[in-house]
Amino acid sequence: MTKYDAIVIGGGPGGYECAIRCSDNGLNTVLIEEAELGGTCLNRGCIPTKTLLHSADVYHEAKNGAAFGVGAENVTFDYAKIIQRKDAVAKQLSNGVAFLEKNHGVTVIKAHAVMAGPHTVALDNGEKLEAPHIILATGSNPAGLPVPGIDLPGVVDSTGLLNMTTCPEHIVIIGGGVIGIEFATFYYRLGVKVTVVEMLDRVLGPLDKDVTDFVEKELKKNGVELVLGARVQAIEPGLKVRYASVKDGTEGVAEGDVVLVAGGRIPNTRGIGLDKIGLRMDRKGFVEVDGLCRTNLPGVYAIGDINGKMQLAHVASAQGLLVADHIAGKPCRQLHLERIPSCVYCNPETAMVGLTEEQARAAGRDVGTGVFDLSGNGKALTMGENKGFVKFVFDKTTDEILGFHVIGPRATDLAAEVAAVMECEGTIGEIGSTVHPHPTVSEVVMEAAHVCHGGCVNAPKSRK
Repeated sequence: MTKYDAIVIGGGPGGYECAIRCSDNGLNTVLIEEAELGGTCLNRGCIPTKTLLHSADVYHEAKNGAAFGVGAENVTFDYAKIIQRKDAVAKQLSNGVAFLEKNHGVTVIKAHAVMAGPHTVALDNGEKLEAPHIILATGSNPAGLPVPGIDLPGVVDSTGLLNMTTCPEHIVIIGGGVIGIEFATFYYRLGVKVTVVEMLDRVLGPLDKDVTDFVEKELKKNGVELVLGARVQAIEPGLKVRYASVKDGTEGVAEGDVVLVAGGRIPNTRGIGLDKIGLRMDRKGFVEVDGLCRTNLPGVYAIGDINGKMQLAHVASAQGLLVADHIAGKPCRQLHLERIPSCVYCNPETAMVGLTEEQARAAGRDVGTGVFDLSGNGKALTMGENKGFVKFVFDKTTDEILGFHVIGPRATDLAAEVAAVMECEGTIGEIGSTVHPHPTVSEVVMEAAHVCHGGCVNAPKSRK
């Protein structure tokens, strides 16, 4: 039995950062990962998909450079090389994580870990480890679809799609959430025919409706077929996806040469002994934790996707650092999940922090909104990317920022500013009084804040 101060199971963003912080806090720490360091985000999720999307953007811009005075003939793409670059980027980052673990004094073991007791971990190499503090960071896996035909050749989840080296001619995507819409964007930018089948009556359901309406219009304008409010009944040979309207039962079929099942993700909590040690989980398999990611077992923590609080890589990282400091007895506080940005890398990209307008009104707040159109931003116009808008949702009584929603260039970067102000309990007025550099896309945040108070000089005056 090898003893440590802390054992971290899972080397994704939450686990690998938690292990480093634990070691930096003076704890003898071991990180157990059976696959590649970096987890799903780095190897099979965030980083690979964004690398693909950038390749598609480069191809699209090369084909459409005439408006900028740049001409290029016979522009093509090499799908195999796009995939190779994706793999190279992920490999470089994974190697970087390995270097960081070693540099910070973390012991890394490549093995499958099973909880043999509340403070004991058994590895598939026969080794047993013991520690007073164990951090579970095993992440999540793509959710399957309980319909006939799910195992047919050509039906893949996001991991399988990322490993394909040939480009489909027509892809049918089951699921209009973040994963589905990002892949839809990647493929339509390459000229591939795309059909999205979604059970809800709109894509990207958790986002503000003004944003989802905009996303749907852009997708349709670029040739993406959206089948909304439809439940998939079966996938038949020939990769025919049969569906029926949720509303009236009307049936239809979408046929492609690849079918992507993008129905969300489930916690990776099976086969690691959690049920045998009495760890409390909900009916969906998520580990139940408090605000400090503590489970019902003293000294056992669960961070990232497996606790179901918010399945985002940056949330896992923040929880990992929080837990590491808590174990070391350092001052720490619970995360304010309502102040954490969510991003979707469609085109234009979009991001949000806080409540949607619908949620704010349902909560009984004295809701005000301020919207500024990207057409009024000089930097966006120079880039030829002046589609989109910024929308604030705020409390008219207190000037509190309740929500921020943006769709347009640099949207996923702009969200961080508002998240920081919300974390400091700042107001709409304080954002509006902050001088933003010109010309930048960031000015749209300030302008939307001015709209909230009726004082925006760069937007048409409203007629009442």
